[in-house]
Formats: sequence, structure tokens, C-alpha cells
Amino acid sequence: MTELYATADFCLIPMGTGETSVAEYIAECQRILEKSGLVYKMQYMSSSNGGYGTNLEGPWGAVSQAIHDCHAAVHEKGALRIATDIRIGTRTDREVASVPGGLNEAKVKRVEEILAKDGSKD
Repeated sequence: MTELYATADFCLIPMGTGETSVAEYIAECQRILEKSGLVYKMQYMSSSNGGYGTNLEGPWGAVSQAIHDCHAAVHEKGALRIATDIRIGTRTDREVASVPGGLNEAKVKRVEEILAKDGSKD
């Protein structure tokens, strides 16, 4: 069996830093993800998406390793504790590794296409 392709949404929350800002810690995690070669996108807190964290996709093992590496780097930067929420999805009904921009990007594009059709009926 080939390795599963995973799409993950994770939110890493450094704790015990003595600071109210966690931007330096999150930037360190983003550096790790850049080096991983995986498809990823940091989400921004806004009223339109209502979320925060990072979308990450690739082979299951590589996705898990990248999240592990983020934890290790953020601890090394001085965070005493880290809480992380993770949601992971997989699919086997189609080849997803070759989707340009990643599977999450394709999903967003498809929904936007549907909504654009709704707007053209006005």
C-alpha cells in the first residue's frame, strides 16, 4: 500500500513564554514548513475565514514529521509548553499529490467557482 496523502489543519499554541505575542514562535514553525517542501498555507484571523493555524499537505509521514519538527523548534526557542490542535484528512478515491497548489487550494477554487455562478444569476 502506498503512503496516504494527508491534508492537515493545525494550530500550534506556545505556552509558558512570559510574553503575550507568539509571533516569533509561529515564524519559527513557518521556517520549518518552508524547509519541509510540503504544500502549506498559514491562515490569517479574519471575519471571513474565522480561523487561524496552518493548512499542510503531503505524505502522511512527512506531514506528521513537519508538525513534530515545529514542536521541537518552538521548544528550542524557549516555549516551555505547546498545545496543538490537529485535524487530518486523507482520501484514496483519486490521485491528489499532483494537484497544482495542493488539494486545499483546489477545494477553495471549486467553492469559489460555485459561488461565482450564484453571483451571475443576480
